[in-house]
Amino acid sequence: MKLHFIIDKKYDLRFAQNVRSKQEIEKQYELCKSALLYSVHEYQKTWDEINDAFSKSIEQVTGYKWAHKKYYCVVSPAHQGISNWDGSDRIIRWWKENPYAMRRITAHELILHHYFYIVKTYFVDAKLTDKQIWALAEIASFALTSLTPQIKKFWPWDTDGYYTNHNYQSIVPLQMKLKKPFLERESFDKYIQTGIELVKKYKHPISFV
Repeated sequence: MKLHFIIDKKYDLRFAQNVRSKQEIEKQYELCKSALLYSVHEYQKTWDEINDAFSKSIEQVTGYKWAHKKYYCVVSPAHQGISNWDGSDRIIRWWKENPYAMRRITAHELILHHYFYIVKTYFVDAKLTDKQIWALAEIASFALTSLTPQIKKFWPWDTDGYYTNHNYQSIVPLQMKLKKPFLERESFDKYIQTGIELVKKYKHPISFV
């Protein structure tokens, strides 16, 4: 898998909430043009240092090839981080981060896509809703980026670990229940299966905020 950082205003505008939001994003593209180009270059340079090793590590740990050979990260003046659930080859990351510090969240967004691909392709019989898959994908991304030595070495300065002070407090109880199964997993498939069983019993309403 190879990740390419690009500018794609048309794709970015798909996530505008309304006409006013669309107009504001259009304006930000004009104001931040030079900064966007700079970030695309700097993000690509630091990501290239880890791309191949990261890509192989995720395949080894999960046991699954990436859905696409090429992915594209749209560098945005408006959106902090967006993955996707529809199998497309794009994620979004905003432009104003340190080029090294941005690595973990960028990896997180890629792993979200990878987890959705795995579950929707190989665990169809589980009949999970997109919201249930999303909750498990977020949790798996936290785990893979912090609890897996061969992966967390790509951001050694990050000390947040398997953090729970994120925006998705509705999934924290489930996240904590899945920490031990991840650390003691026989395989990633077993971890996924445990997550499926737990999310089906999960009583908390799953929310994106």
